[in-house]
Amino acid sequence: MFSLSGKVAVITGGGSGIGKAIAMLFARQGAVVHVIELNASAAAKTVHEIEENNGKAFAHGCDVSKQQQVLDTLNTINEIDILVNNAGIAHIGRADTTSEEDFTKVFEVNVKGAYNCLFAAIPLFKKRGGGVILNMASIAAVVGITDRFAYSMSKGAIYAMTLSVARDYIDDHIRCNSISPARVHTPFVDGFIAKTYAGREEEIFGKLSKSQPIGRMGKPEEVATLALYLCSDESGFVTGNDYPLDGGFIKLNN
Repeated sequence: MFSLSGKVAVITGGGSGIGKAIAMLFARQGAVVHVIELNASAAAKTVHEIEENNGKAFAHGCDVSKQQQVLDTLNTINEIDILVNNAGIAHIGRADTTSEEDFTKVFEVNVKGAYNCLFAAIPLFKKRGGGVILNMASIAAVVGITDRFAYSMSKGAIYAMTLSVARDYIDDHIRCNSISPARVHTPFVDGFIAKTYAGREEEIFGKLSKSQPIGRMGKPEEVATLALYLCSDESGFVTGNDYPLDGGFIKLNN
């Protein structure tokens, strides 16, 4: 079950964290993986690790906020079965403390970046006779998170885009779903804590962990496992859904 043998998967932001975990797992399950990353060296590192484990992968340096770069990259790959829109950036701020520059940057990467990949991939899926799209949303799309105004905006857009794409292309045999993680322990989280709360790393890590009722942060590999199901043939009846992966955050945080 859950074999991706013979499938070609494109994963944006696959150089670290959740994207890397998805790339590694998809390759282990037999997919040919194309890692798209702004940081080309990070993409190359993921590809190297995949190849060390006898998988097949390719690295592509690409800024997903630039449509022509995305078109050139995906058209070069050409045959695509799976698109994972994972690339994104975070931001801390409220409506009156978020600069126009920062708001635009979050929009350009998180929202326009996903749109650019959809714009480029959907015609390729149609030529292929179908495909699977998985978008990375967030619990911030559906609950209020303190000081995450621009980030929440962007993930709310991803949530809505998922439903729209699933509806519009159902007759083209293109499925589209999203995952909404709560806090996941990635190198980004460690870096953010160290930079913002120097000297209080252990305290803040514990506080952020306990904000999930389950008492810990998620693991990138846990997100990857759900991604594998949603992109495999076993989920062929699943489209137009968002899947919270949140340790009980949405329903149990009373």
